[in-house]
Amino acid sequence: MFQRAQLFFLFSNGHKSMVKRKIVGFHLDEKQDWVADLECGHTQHVRHNPPWENRPWVITKEGRAEQIGRELNCKNCEAPPR
Repeated sequence: MFQRAQLFFLFSNGHKSMVKRKIVGFHLDEKQDWVADLECGHTQHVRHNPPWENRPWVITKEGRAEQIGRELNCKNCEAPPR
């Protein structure tokens, strides 16, 4: 059975605040999934996989271009220090 603190960590990933980073570009990974390049140097997958992930804009070059400058939560920047 999980303790309350463990459940908090599982659902919040232990983060109290989100760090927003702007998208500066995109590239395809080895599986041909789109990945956003963030201003901090980290990356984040931006798949269009309905109904779980609904991002039809990622399919076209124009759609991706419109997202440059959009802010995403960077999961690596917000990671707690080790």
